[in-house]
Amino acid sequence: MKKIPVTVLTGFLGSGKTTLLNRILTENHGKRIAVIENEFGEIGIDQALVINAEEEVFEMNNGCICCTVRGDLIRILGNLMKRRDKFDHILVETTGMADPGPVAQTFFVDDELKHMFALDGIVTLVDAKHVHLHIEDSSECKEQIAFADVLVLNKTDLVSEAELDALQRRVTGMNSMARVLRAQDANVPIADVLDVGGFDLERALATKPEFLSPEYPFEWAGTFEVEEGAYELLLGDGPDPTMTLVSAYLDPGVVAHDRVEAERALRIWAQPALPASVATTIELGARQAASLQLMGRGPKRFTLVAPKSGRIGLFTQHLPAEFELQLVRHDVALVPAAEHEFTAGHSHDEEVGSVGIHLEGSIDGDRLNKWISQLLREKGLDIFRMKGILNIAGADNRFVFQGVHMLFDGREDRPWGTTRRANDLVFIGRKLDREALTRGFEQCLT
Repeated sequence: MKKIPVTVLTGFLGSGKTTLLNRILTENHGKRIAVIENEFGEIGIDQALVINAEEEVFEMNNGCICCTVRGDLIRILGNLMKRRDKFDHILVETTGMADPGPVAQTFFVDDELKHMFALDGIVTLVDAKHVHLHIEDSSECKEQIAFADVLVLNKTDLVSEAELDALQRRVTGMNSMARVLRAQDANVPIADVLDVGGFDLERALATKPEFLSPEYPFEWAGTFEVEEGAYELLLGDGPDPTMTLVSAYLDPGVVAHDRVEAERALRIWAQPALPASVATTIELGARQAASLQLMGRGPKRFTLVAPKSGRIGLFTQHLPAEFELQLVRHDVALVPAAEHEFTAGHSHDEEVGSVGIHLEGSIDGDRLNKWISQLLREKGLDIFRMKGILNIAGADNRFVFQGVHMLFDGREDRPWGTTRRANDLVFIGRKLDREALTRGFEQCLT
């Protein structure tokens, strides 16, 4: 079977990824395209901003596609193969906060996927106006440029020719092998971004020698010998009000952190986790992740039941030491036959986050404009990205709102039709004040 080409669209927040995606979807290129969206935000807006003709849009809204969402990506690609006759190209648009390396990695380290899909290339959009605000202190921004097969210097109309030349010298110094295009409104020939001839694996390994070492959403795996019957999982106070747990039966002599077992656990992790309180009995080895509810101070006891004797692998979102985790039977703590800590290959700026606001009712356009203008004057450097779909009073069409740092723009979109009217607004930035943003948005209601 011919491998299905996959193109990854990446670029820092507000660089124009969705604009380019919409251009691709509306061009008469004869391709049937399936789209996978990933967002860094509490409210999913990007899918509503994508022009959906005959293409199928799959949305992942779990946060960072390069960490916890890799399992979702594997699951969605697997589901797409069941409809292999409906498309002949896949586009993955990553969140602007994603390191594209682990996304590309998926198509090389997963034994099933690498026989079905071919990574055609990574296309990185660069915001010529604002990239200088992030390129020094954002590892994601640097990785997006370093891994690109094609670099699109976008928003060329907002900078001078000299600034553009300096930017091109800067990005080619970081990635001399990528093809560089210049664009306004992401208007580039489709043939220059699709079917580019294949992702450069050798360059990826030179840039990041650990490129083919997979990252996982869990931090620890323990291997235990269990007998049929009930166990207790003891947890103390820790850094998170919930913790995801996956368990799986292993073959004799196999340890949980073996590559094959870790990949199996990743697929289980990608399924919706079942909430589990201290009153919930969790079946060991079930093909379902459990979300341990840890609200409240003090120790928590969860009942785990082994339906049969054997070797079990436990995979936890946090390290056992962070919660003083113990697996106990008859008041005796089990010692793992083997254990392993998984170290993430990258980290994110913990001060950067998102605030999503959903409001019913209609918005006064003048109040909105005054509030946004004042907000950007005071906080514009810390607000990387704004996007929203709004119900403006007296308008029959959706109002699409987009902003990057101090620049913002709004326009009427398609009619609301039978869709319920509401207002969804997302901010992404550093040290965001949720209460102040919500209060200011509420004051724009009619």
